[in-house]
Amino acid sequence: MIYTVTFNPSIDYIVSVENFELGRVNRTSKELVYPGGKGVNVSLVLMNLGKKSTALGFVAGFTGAEIENSLKDWGCFTDFISVKQGMSRINLKLRAKEETEINGQGPKLSSEDLEKLYRKLDCLENGDVLVLAGSIPGTLPASIYQDIMARLKEKDIRVVVDATGDLLVNVLKYRPFLIKPNNHELGEIFGVKLQDKEEVITYAKKLQEMGARNVLISMAGDGAVLVAEDGSVLKSEAPKGKVVNSVGAGDSMVAGFITGYLEKGDYKHAFYTGIAAGSASAFSERLATKDEVRKIYEELIASNERCF
Repeated sequence: MIYTVTFNPSIDYIVSVENFELGRVNRTSKELVYPGGKGVNVSLVLMNLGKKSTALGFVAGFTGAEIENSLKDWGCFTDFISVKQGMSRINLKLRAKEETEINGQGPKLSSEDLEKLYRKLDCLENGDVLVLAGSIPGTLPASIYQDIMARLKEKDIRVVVDATGDLLVNVLKYRPFLIKPNNHELGEIFGVKLQDKEEVITYAKKLQEMGARNVLISMAGDGAVLVAEDGSVLKSEAPKGKVVNSVGAGDSMVAGFITGYLEKGDYKHAFYTGIAAGSASAFSERLATKDEVRKIYEELIASNERCF
């Protein structure tokens, strides 16, 4: 089974406003509402690609109930922990000439809430996949990701970590199966500005030396790089298409990679499925569908075979 953890899931309220003006009443031309948060996005795209997962995390209030109900309507399994105080956050995504986000705070989590999550994670079994994605609320310890991995280190669980800075670096000693920083986040870890794929590969290998088994680097319009544990290094340009939605593209890449790897156990297939899923979400107002991913995947394979 695949499990995703989202500490602070949300209702994402996405609005399009033509000619947006500050200080004026603006009317939306289009509205979308769906459950959000990085782990939640991974679960949604996994479901679209035919892979069942269980979404874990914390919900509160009427917004928390809506998050859970929406995921169930989508076909996802959920096992959230209900928090008594506060409410799950609403994140506003404004699409105008530029994209603007206003993210809510979410409920305060207690040590008792966290212990409930630990007990659920203790039930994971050998062969399971666990996705830890996104930032963490200020009410939780900054060491939470590494604490979870330390707790599970005796089990054969493929742990995927999509986080930034120390939250990512501190888990490397526990040998996560996959990490997915983007090129800017990779550069920030080492205090450098990365200019091209060859530099990205050099620093991705340093993360591998620090413990990561597979390092997947997204580079937006410049494509992606994979430094895999079998010694292979894969590079790809970005698929051609119009970007209409940057929200969830990285999470979709993670879901695509997991799907591809579980399908064939092959890193090349996983890499291209990841890129295809991330691009399909970026080119759509909603998260990637299976047909969209398959189409871009086939184009990627054909393009890279011509180039290499």
